[in-house]
Amino acid sequence: MGKKVKKKQRIRKRAGKKKKHKKKTYVVSKFYKVEDGKIIRSRKFCPVCGPGVFLADHGDRLSCGRCGYTEWKKAPAVAKAR
Repeated sequence: MGKKVKKKQRIRKRAGKKKKHKKKTYVVSKFYKVEDGKIIRSRKFCPVCGPGVFLADHGDRLSCGRCGYTEWKKAPAVAKAR
């Protein structure tokens, strides 16, 4: 069999099958920093859920994935030149 036939067989074999999503590992080291022997949290806790649930940092807001609580970030004030 030629190359073309083999390629068509591979395509036909994979038809209808979706690619599997690779699961990302949960990295705790993003949430904490160690400075001078003390642990500092780099993200805020959710005020509704309490300690242990961090707020996700998006471009314009902080949001909780558990309860849906959202805090909007302050937009920098644009100074008008006169």
